[in-house]
Amino acid sequence: MTQYWLMKSEPDECSIDDLARLPQQTVPWTGVRNYQARNFMRDAMRVGDGVLFYHSSCSEPGVAGLAEVASGVTVDETQFDAHSPYYDPKASRDKPRWVHVHVKLRRQTRLLSLREMRSHPELASMVLLKPGSRLSITPVSPEEWQAVLALLEPEKL
Repeated sequence: MTQYWLMKSEPDECSIDDLARLPQQTVPWTGVRNYQARNFMRDAMRVGDGVLFYHSSCSEPGVAGLAEVASGVTVDETQFDAHSPYYDPKASRDKPRWVHVHVKLRRQTRLLSLREMRSHPELASMVLLKPGSRLSITPVSPEEWQAVLALLEPEKL
C-alpha cells in the first residue's frame, strides 16, 4: 500500500530545480539527524511511496514538486565523514546511527506556499501545519495527499 510523505529540503542545499538537473533526477536524502524522521525512513518508507518535495528555511516555504521514494534504506555515509556538516562522531561502521533513501522527481509544480496551505481547512490535520512541527520528514495521509494534488493541479483530477 502506497504511503505519502512530506520531505523538507533547503533550496540552497538541494532545490527542486537541482533535483531536476541531477542524473536520473534522483538524489540521496542524506543528512537527516532526527531520530523520529530517521525512523520514518527506516521503518515505514517503501519504494514507490509519494513525496511532497518541500522547500524550507527560505523566503517562501512550500511544496515545490512531487517525487517518490526510489530506493530502499541504506546507511548514510555522511555520518562517517569528519568534513561533512552531517558528521556524527558517535556513529561507527559496525553501529551506524543514520540512514537514507533516494528520492526521484515525478514533476515540478507551482509553489504551494505554506501560507496557502494554512488557508485550506482540508489540510488542517497535516503534521506540517501543527504548532511546533519541525520534523524534516512527516507522514501525509491519503486524504491530505489528494487535497494537495487538487490544489496543485485541479485540472488533472
